[in-house]
Formats: sequence, C-alpha cells, structure tokens
Amino acid sequence: MERLRDFRSAPAARLPEDGRLRMPAEWGPRRSTWLGWPSNRETWPDPVRPRVERAFRAFARVLAEDGEEVDFCGGSPGVRARMLAALEGLPGKIIIHDIPLDDSWLRDSGPIFVRDAATGGISITDWDFDKWGGKYPPWDQDNLVPSRIARIRRMERWVPGMTLEGGSIDVDGEGTLLTTEQCLLNPNRNPSLSREAIELRLRRFLGARKVLWLGNGVDGDDTDGHVDDLARFLAPGLVCAAVEGDPGDPNHLALEDNFRRLRSFRDAAGRKLEVVPLPMPRPVVSMGLRTPASYCNFLFSRDGIVLPVFGDRLDQLAVRRLEAATGRRVQTIDCRDVIHGQGSLHCLSQHEPD
Repeated sequence: MERLRDFRSAPAARLPEDGRLRMPAEWGPRRSTWLGWPSNRETWPDPVRPRVERAFRAFARVLAEDGEEVDFCGGSPGVRARMLAALEGLPGKIIIHDIPLDDSWLRDSGPIFVRDAATGGISITDWDFDKWGGKYPPWDQDNLVPSRIARIRRMERWVPGMTLEGGSIDVDGEGTLLTTEQCLLNPNRNPSLSREAIELRLRRFLGARKVLWLGNGVDGDDTDGHVDDLARFLAPGLVCAAVEGDPGDPNHLALEDNFRRLRSFRDAAGRKLEVVPLPMPRPVVSMGLRTPASYCNFLFSRDGIVLPVFGDRLDQLAVRRLEAATGRRVQTIDCRDVIHGQGSLHCLSQHEPD
C-alpha cells in the first residue's frame, strides 16, 4: 500500500531529516519525461490546437530519439484517440497513462521527483497546486497528478503542505536552488508562510541548502515570475540568464536586475556563478497580449537540450550559446503556436530521474 506522509499540520519534528531528500539536477541520469496532451480548448482553441498537437509530436520524437522514455497523461477516450493518432509511428518507448488533466502544464502540476538518501531510490514530493494563485479554475484533476503517478511508479510520496510549481524553481543538484521573490513570496501562494518558513520546506523536501532569490519575471508571464523563463542552471556554478538589450522594452530593467543579482551570488559550495547571457526573442503577441516567450524555457533531454524557438533572428544565437556553454547538442521545436498557451517546452514537461 502506498505510504503517505502529510505535513500540512505536522510539527517541525516530523519534517524529513535534513539532507535526506534532494532534487537532482535536470541534466543527470533520467528514466523518462512526463507530458500532458494539449486537450484544454480554452488554452489552445481551434485552429491553434491541431498545430500545437504537431509540436507535441515533434517534442516526443526528439525525446524518444534521444533514447528516453516518454510518458503521456491522457484522460477521456476522445483525448486518448487523438493522442494515439498523433503519436502513431514514433520510435522508442512512448506510454499513455490513464491520468486525466485539467491542463497540460506538467512542470507545475506534476510531481517533483527527489532522491531519498535513506532508501537510495526516487520518491515524489506532492506540492499543492492551484493554477498560479487561483487564476484558471478548475485544477482538481491537476492537483491529483502527483499522487496518481506515485501509485503507477509505486513511489513514496511526501506532502509538504505548501503551494509550489516546478517552473518556479531550478536546482544545480548540489544544494543550490534558484527562485523569484515575485512568485514564491506572492500573497496568492502561501500568505501564511514567511520567507524563512518557505526556505525550510525547500531545504527539507528538495535539499536546498542555499536559496538564491531573483526579483521579477518577464512581461506577459501569468505565473507571477517563474524562474524557468529567467535563469537556468547549466552545470554547478554555471547559469544562463535572459537579457533584453532594448532599454524601451518592459523586460529590460527586471532582467538587468536579475542578471546583476546572479553575478553577485555564491552557490551552496561557495562558488561565484558564471553567467551566460541568452537574448530575449522579439515580442510574441497572441490575441493582443504579449506572451512569455523565452529561450530559457528549454528542457534537458537524456543527452541534449530541446530548445523552444519562435521564428526569430536570434533563435540560432541561443542555440550556439547553449551548445558552447554545455557541450550538448541543441535541437529546436517551433513554439510559435505553443506559446499561445502562455508557456513552452519546460513548462509542459516534468523529468523523472533514474
């Protein structure tokens, strides 16, 4: 039977022991990537949705060809039929699970996997999810995704009793965690928790010995400043950061402030961070609103990087900088239709370590 540890009202003494749980770096060994099929018609209405489905097929193909298992969450028979038709003929191991979704943002609604030093295996942390401060109901099915994946994988599940989305954090696998004040300290997330109480949970459940706080997110980001549009670890001591060179752009000052903070930080090992600038693409506008298009929203695959591109003259510059910084092959997915839903490749995926 699945073991459940619920810390919503537990005393501090019942928290996992310091150092027991640790979130591995995204570039480490991995079992699979979890995706949720784009079935929400409000997020991707026709005629955008069929084009988004083609982008999902391309995404799954890149991951599968890199030797990675791809696990899809699906729901109704109609959604499963569309998935089967769209994914037909792809190579590798692609599995469709009977897990219903309200929307497709698995980075935020899915589990955050951690390594358990007590068992040597992988466990699941199941954080509260409320669609970014209650913006887009319903989220009942999304909030059950971690427990359903835990049951499928037969993994222990830890419940921190705090609202947290996977896109709001990034880690180096060695005890350093990046996040933003705009998101984690937002009163629409955890109004009863202080910065210190939040950091305690990040330490105990994710192994974050040092939390590095950036400021605000990019214009058009309805998640209140997710860090995966701003800055990402590429290796211990090495980060990339979005920059906007146009002083007249609304993103210029916020990204300049974040870049300055990153260059002043030291990580959990005491190292000063090396910061690789990634340009921002030209504004991508959908239905009159600016979207949070960013090259930082890439996903590490088993051996490479999968990068969202937007038909911009800077697409290839982002490719070259990531390849030079990491030594990994960068493959691209055209996300001009995907970003209509206000997110991109990293937002849509959740990696499962091996």
